[in-house]
Amino acid sequence: MTTSASGTHRASVLSLTFGALGVVFGDIGTSPLYSLQTIFSLDHNRVATTHEDVYGVISLVFWAVTIVVSIKYVVFILRADNDGEGGDLALAALARRAVRAGGKRFTLVMVLGVFSASLFSGDSVITPAISVLSAVEGLAVPAPGLHDLILPISMTIIVILFVVQRFGTSVVGKLFGPVMVVWFVTIGVLGLTKIIPNPAIIRALSPTYALEFWFQRPFIAFIAMGAVVLSITGAEALYADMGHFGRSPIRRAWFFLVFPCLTLNYLGQGALITESPGAIRNPFFLLGPSWAQWPMVILATLATVIASQAVISGAFSVARQAERLGYLPRLTVLHTSEHESGQIYIPSVNWSLFVGVLVLMVTFRTSQHLATAYGLAVTGTLVLSSTLFLVYAESAWKWAKWRLVLVGVLFYSIELTFLAANLAKVIHGGWLPLSIAAVVATTMFTWRRGASIVSGMRREKEGQLTEFIEYLRGCEVTRVPGVAVFLHPDNQTTPLAFRENVAFNHVTHENVYIVSAVSRNVPHVAPDELLKFSSLGDPYDGVAHIQLNFGFQDDQDVPQALRAAREQGINLDPDEAFYFLSRISVQHGSLPGLSKWRKRLFLGMAHNAANPAVYYRLPEDRTVVMGAQVHF
Repeated sequence: MTTSASGTHRASVLSLTFGALGVVFGDIGTSPLYSLQTIFSLDHNRVATTHEDVYGVISLVFWAVTIVVSIKYVVFILRADNDGEGGDLALAALARRAVRAGGKRFTLVMVLGVFSASLFSGDSVITPAISVLSAVEGLAVPAPGLHDLILPISMTIIVILFVVQRFGTSVVGKLFGPVMVVWFVTIGVLGLTKIIPNPAIIRALSPTYALEFWFQRPFIAFIAMGAVVLSITGAEALYADMGHFGRSPIRRAWFFLVFPCLTLNYLGQGALITESPGAIRNPFFLLGPSWAQWPMVILATLATVIASQAVISGAFSVARQAERLGYLPRLTVLHTSEHESGQIYIPSVNWSLFVGVLVLMVTFRTSQHLATAYGLAVTGTLVLSSTLFLVYAESAWKWAKWRLVLVGVLFYSIELTFLAANLAKVIHGGWLPLSIAAVVATTMFTWRRGASIVSGMRREKEGQLTEFIEYLRGCEVTRVPGVAVFLHPDNQTTPLAFRENVAFNHVTHENVYIVSAVSRNVPHVAPDELLKFSSLGDPYDGVAHIQLNFGFQDDQDVPQALRAAREQGINLDPDEAFYFLSRISVQHGSLPGLSKWRKRLFLGMAHNAANPAVYYRLPEDRTVVMGAQVHF
């Protein structure tokens, strides 16, 4: 690598690391605002402000962050990437490739992946609502007169946040990155100002204090664990957002800035509480001097607003993974970076989240009302991700049983405790993320099942392409001048539009090209790799196949790409050709396989899938949609 190339690479990594600070770490980075305050206020202050309890809580928080975030996600799970993509659906797909096809685990891993992705979706709706509300509510501390404006201000911020998503996570990250750098440095310095006069608090980093807390006061420690999980909310976004920035930038940002600053702040809050037990009413803001209250409220407001970005961008990644795996219909996916395939914007997901967040804010109105719903979805996701990872590690990495048991005990001992401690939240608001997850999971399983049924019926109608070409040779079909382009996934079956055109119009064009558009996991495809031509065995029957290869950053403009075919001597003028799209019209019928209400759900999604004519930039005046009708 030349010096210039090396410098460019370093600049790119630094840019992505900086961007990751503004997107990936917003949620977990703002947890010191409320984590310790919530722990010490649980169940009418059951967790005391004694030396033993404070040291035990700080130790629990530190080791929860260390084991779940640093070890599990950053060290281990970030290594499991699916063509650069992260998220539990990506992990499930990797595990499915590694396990024996047709076995019990082959189906189980995808079911677990769908459930985990669904729980993440529930968290994706709640996090922006509670983050923005809790941030803006802080303005009422120095200015109580603003109380009635909290909800309108919060909703305005949400509108702005979702509107800027279309500019891409790269732009959003660059805007939010500087704020988060200031945030992490500030909370680290605030913590350090309390650690220096009370260095004994550093001993709380020892796991012995957490273990003593558990053995001496197990019931109180169990109650505390219900809120300790707040210190790791957002951990799942590290993996879900990997496709946006890559593994290395996320690791660098975590170990060099985020983790040290979080640790310093938690230690500082612990030192403050041991000195002034009354500080538990708001230990974060009481770390600093009184003159800094307004600046800290403003900075905290900005940082907490940014926290919602992590789950929004993560939701984009999860939705695309679901589409690729066949659990959602075709989505309009816009790539917003020339370097990272995962930096995407999905309008339908963005605006669905937007509506859900606004509904929650109007319904619950305060972050306190939403707090009871927070945590259960996160803990469920943690347990499922550990299960998927262990299956993948055994099947793909061939881990020995002793290693699987060791890692499993380490992860499950913490995450199952989190889950158990949060189960009581089900009747106090925890039903909300579970309900959202249930709707999302039902939607995904319904589309998967319905698409499988319709695809089977479609293949029967399409028939083998070689057999259809033989049929054309033996029947009297008028060949009309011109070129017909039929978009079709492969060259094995017959495009329905091709078959229907012959059946109803009794004609076919002199030159027929079956064109397949294939997406590659590279930014741009080289010109010599753009097109692959096949005469399908007979160069004289007028039917040929063209495969177009597109990079993730390439505009999938089929007519433009076909100009390269003409330059290679193929008789195809894309400006004069007629384009045919095959479309199955799905109607409600009596075919078994899905209940009536699930059929209606599938039909609704099918009718609202992205329009392929627009997606492939086909000219409206030269595009014909033909196909067949099926009842299922």
